[in-house]
Amino acid sequence: MDERPVSPALKIAAGLMFLFLLAPLLVVLPISFSGDDFMAFPPSSWSMKWYGAIFANSVMMNAFWISLALAFVVTVLSLGIGLPAAYALVRLKPPGAEALSNLFSAPLLLPTIVLGLALLLVFAPMGLIGSFQGLVAAHLIVTLPYAVRVLSTALANLPLTVEEAAGMLGARPLTVFFRVTLPMMRSGLVSTTALCFLVSFDEVVLSLFMTGPRLQTLPVAMYNHVDQQADPMAAAISVLLVVLTLAVVLVVDRTAGLTRTFVK
Repeated sequence: MDERPVSPALKIAAGLMFLFLLAPLLVVLPISFSGDDFMAFPPSSWSMKWYGAIFANSVMMNAFWISLALAFVVTVLSLGIGLPAAYALVRLKPPGAEALSNLFSAPLLLPTIVLGLALLLVFAPMGLIGSFQGLVAAHLIVTLPYAVRVLSTALANLPLTVEEAAGMLGARPLTVFFRVTLPMMRSGLVSTTALCFLVSFDEVVLSLFMTGPRLQTLPVAMYNHVDQQADPMAAAISVLLVVLTLAVVLVVDRTAGLTRTFVK
């Protein structure tokens, strides 16, 4: 393949774009190591005390474990529901498959605050506000469209002839699915898992509508903390969340490869 050299102007434009995207981190990172009792940039002194304050704060730690458990449950359910749905849309192709695919993607077209208000009005009479079950249902509405879309793309890009050959050799449909189809769509499964986990863990708008005083996720706890006091703890948590996201990306890269997973 003929590779044309990248022009210097394009390199400069790409560098400026990356700098623009990383600008918030370049401010938050120094603030997280501030020794001050309030947010100030640049800090007047340096300290690691706010990282220690996170682990000493029972509200933040409880919210972290709730967010972790919530993201895990939502990811498992998204895979469990999204995989059969994607298989039905791509392989079985029922009547109105395109309309069903668009219906699955519909929640992504709505502003999150509108979706949160609608869920509040629907879930409140059912007693799901401030409950773990309500949070799971709300997050599923956001993560399922991603799961169905990514898994459908992964299935559509698989060579159908391999599955047909396995069936012609006597393998049953379930055997073909578990021993041929699933291994071939490994990168799609990895990307879906990572995407659903991160979307659920970082979701704040829907969580604000669904949480209560006894149950709050980490993004909601951070929002309430910043609303009450402007210390650098929120910056330290933000840096740790960036590190968590990078860890997930590295896991994806090591297991399936970023190019094969996201550039499909």
